[in-house]
Amino acid sequence: MKTYIALLRGINVSGQKKVPMAMLRELMTGLGFKHVKTYIQSGNVVFQSIETNTVELEQMISKSIVKTFQFEVPVLVKSENEIRTIFEANPFSETEKESSYFTLLKSEPAAQLKAMVSNEVYANEVFVVTDACVYFYSTQSYGKAKCNNNFFERKLNVSATTRNFKTMQKLLSLCSDL
Repeated sequence: MKTYIALLRGINVSGQKKVPMAMLRELMTGLGFKHVKTYIQSGNVVFQSIETNTVELEQMISKSIVKTFQFEVPVLVKSENEIRTIFEANPFSETEKESSYFTLLKSEPAAQLKAMVSNEVYANEVFVVTDACVYFYSTQSYGKAKCNNNFFERKLNVSATTRNFKTMQKLLSLCSDL
């Protein structure tokens, strides 16, 4: 069995797309996944599966959410090793890391788009674009940042979902507990 992390985008935000975590765990278990654990209400799920194709896992989870809740939710599935590699590659200083964000990309952006975005500069905001993630740090709160998830999706023409340092750290800890 391989350990995975599923990241659901845009659930339980301002009363929209409500997905109770107990129901999400039940849904995931019903799909045959083992050792299903959720973390906070924003759609973070750690689980194990014999399936090795993450695209197949994403489709299974997405279809089941539509069937159960009658709305679509973008789902990104990464292996524990992929998330650990992304987490450990954080380019910021030790102090900045703890306030950094990870915009996890569903697919690799085109090289020319990465280059164009990487050349943009915004006051109080620093980011590093890689093939799998955009590392983001700001001296302001993320809620006030110009370079948010929607910004990177639009500029890089890829689907993405963002998690903060503490959430990534906790998800990796939950993986280690399996």
